[in-house]
Parts: sequence; C-alpha cells; structure tokens
Amino acid sequence: MPDYHGGDVEEMEDEYDMNEPVDDMEEEEDDGEEDEYQEPAVRDSDVEEEEDEDQSRKVHDTSAEDVRNGKDIQGIPWEKMTITRETYRQTRLEQYKNYENIPNSGEAAMKACKSTEKGGTYYEFRRNTRSVKSTISHFQLRNLVWATSKHDVYLLFDYSVLHWSALSGVDTEIMDVDGHIAPSEKHPGSILEGFFHTQVSTMAVKDNLLVAGGFQGELICKHLDREGISFCCRTTFDDNAITNALEIFNTSSGALHFIASNNDSGVREYDMERYQQYKHFRFDWPVNHTSLSPDGKLVVIVGDDTDALLIDANSGKAIHSMKGHLDYSFASAWSPDGRTFATGNQDKTCRIWDARNLSQSVHVLRGNVGAIRSIRFTSDGQFLSMAEAADFVHIFDIKTNKVLGVLCLSCADCQPRLSIPIRFNLAWCSRQGSCTLLYVYIKNCIL
Repeated sequence: MPDYHGGDVEEMEDEYDMNEPVDDMEEEEDDGEEDEYQEPAVRDSDVEEEEDEDQSRKVHDTSAEDVRNGKDIQGIPWEKMTITRETYRQTRLEQYKNYENIPNSGEAAMKACKSTEKGGTYYEFRRNTRSVKSTISHFQLRNLVWATSKHDVYLLFDYSVLHWSALSGVDTEIMDVDGHIAPSEKHPGSILEGFFHTQVSTMAVKDNLLVAGGFQGELICKHLDREGISFCCRTTFDDNAITNALEIFNTSSGALHFIASNNDSGVREYDMERYQQYKHFRFDWPVNHTSLSPDGKLVVIVGDDTDALLIDANSGKAIHSMKGHLDYSFASAWSPDGRTFATGNQDKTCRIWDARNLSQSVHVLRGNVGAIRSIRFTSDGQFLSMAEAADFVHIFDIKTNKVLGVLCLSCADCQPRLSIPIRFNLAWCSRQGSCTLLYVYIKNCIL
C-alpha cells in the first residue's frame, strides 16, 4: 500500500452517514475525533441508566419487523428529508469516484466482466444496530470485524477492541490501546515495555486468540480466556511498517499460528505455542493481504502489484503469478474446497481462480462504484460475499454464477443488492446444521 497524500474518494456523511462529500483519505486523518453523537456504555451498577440505555438502543436499532412495516433499513427518515432514497442513490452513483493507484483501471477492467444472472433471495435482513460504533482506521484496509459465533462479534472502535453480543446488544471492551499496553506474560522476543497509543490497522480473532496489528508494525496478542496481554512485538522497525492484514490458523499438528502481511514487503508467520516468529518471506512489493489454503500448503499473496502470487507455504517459493487485475489488490480468500480462491482489487473487480488451472481466472465479478476491499466465502464454499469501498455488498453463488441478495432495498434499480452509503467490513458466521449469518460491519454501526 503506497503512502497517500490526499485524493478524490468521496464520502457523504451526516448523522445518517450522508453529509457533504468528504475525501476518503482526509476522513481517515480525522478518525477518532469526530463530533458525532455517541451513546454512553451500559453500566450494570445503575439500573435506571441501564433502562435508559436499553430504550435508546431500541430506538436506534432496526429489526426485520420494522422493515416489514415500512421502516428504512438504516433508520433514515426519508419522509422528513428533501431527497428520496432513489434520488440519493442515483446521485451517489453519478458522483462517486473510486480511488485508483493506476489511472482508469476500473473502466478498463469492466471490459473483462460478463453479466451475471440474478438469483433468488437466499438471505434476508435480520437487524441493524447503531448502539455499537465501529471504526475503519485506514481507507484501504478492512479486516476489523470477526464473528466467532452466531452471537459474538469482535470489532474496533477508536482505540478499543470491543466484543458485541447479538443476543444482549451489549458491547464490552476487551482491550484498550489508547494509553500504555504491555504484556503480563514473559516470552522470548516479547517487548516487555509494551506500546503507547497504538493505532490499530487490522485484527483477527480465532480460537480465543485476538491479534491486533498497528500502523508502526506493532503486534499485540491476547488470549480471550486469560487476563492481560500475552505477547507484544514489532514485525519491523522500517518506516513503512504498517500491518495490513492478519490471519490466524491451526497447523496440521493443531498448533495455533498467525500470518502478518506488512507494508515492508514481508509476510511473517508466528507460532503462538512458543510465541516466536516461525517464518519470514520477502517480496518485491508491499503485501496488503494473504490467505492460507485450507490444507495449509498454499498461500495467496496480493499487494501493490497488478499480479497476485500463489506461493508454497513452507518454502515461500512462487508457484504461479496470476494476471488479470489492473490495479493493486487488498483482499483475498480461499474457498473451503481447497481449489477455489478469490482476489479483490481497486479495479472494481473480484476474480475467482481455480488452483488447478491458473492461466486465467474462472470468473470476473464486477462491483458497482468502488474497489473490492473485503471478500469472504461461506463455510460450505457455495456463496461468496464481497464488499466495495462504499455502498455495496454483493453475494454470489459461485456454482451458478448468480448474484444473490441479502435483501432488496427500496432503491432505484431495486436489484437484490445491499445498498448502504458507507464503508464495510464482512464477517460470515456459520455452524454445521444451522443457518449462516453475514455480519456487515459498517463504519459507525453493524448490520
């Protein structure tokens, strides 16, 4: 990810996230200092305040029943406004400018996209809550929300990592990195003095392990079933050190490891049984995201290059360079089938690849207005969700090449897509024999 010095990505935000256009990168510099109203946290010690909080939460939340009764999915009172949703959507489509590192990449990439059929409604709206706030620290990075169960969501707000319960609607602070944070355990290589005022750029949660990465290469590891912080280190002291992405996984032996992708062109694997760096691979460009195959043998590498790499997970040796994208990529994901993987790019496309034949992509999925910043497969591999930099989340049936909808809003084109004028993160949560939930983490609320 290159250093940025201003740009032309626009955001419309007021109390309903729809104010005057604000440059996406300028807005990042103001994160954590917004004058937006924030509801106070629930305090168990004060019953009256807790009741007030519960009532406030109910006012700001939108349920499936509310939507069936005609309420806007975001709680926006369009009837009190001088503009309709349809008019706003059309204006937004006409005025939104996608950020590109390579000029006109989005327009050129559209030539490779084929039309997709529109399928039935496989997912429907469950709930929208504004009672818990969320933050996106860098305009190009996502991966700041993780659903570890149907009801447990971990997310970032300012300098706090929060746990939000979909059952109670209550958020609990798990880790505060605004001041001084230091490990309570002693491990070789851990920075015992810790860090001060860490700006979190990315995070991951799995198997009771939470790992947060920072803008200065910080890595903070916390076990959710233990008090305190387990491990702190820096991936690098390079000036260009931001941690772009993290992935936690279990090795074939069952050991807990994680991979960190950094702007210093390095990919590092850490062993959380020994709290040590296990591997370090270097590449020719900053690495924005990596995805490990289900069998742990292959890794997809994407970054500040138009090509994506497939490498051997043990040696780091490049197996193939995938060509097709026309800009830099910031998202990747493997299907559970172990053969299919996807890459998301600033050229506004998501490409689907088959590891058995990498001469060209299998599908080229088109976004509407912006870069594809986040990609997730369902646990059965049938569906793929992709989030654009703003406004649109798409769900595709990989097998039938049909676009499906989480729900259909009352927007002008009335396509089965989720249309929300803000920025997204995605987290699928599924359990065998149970329904699958898609949490859409929106800047300033959760859907």
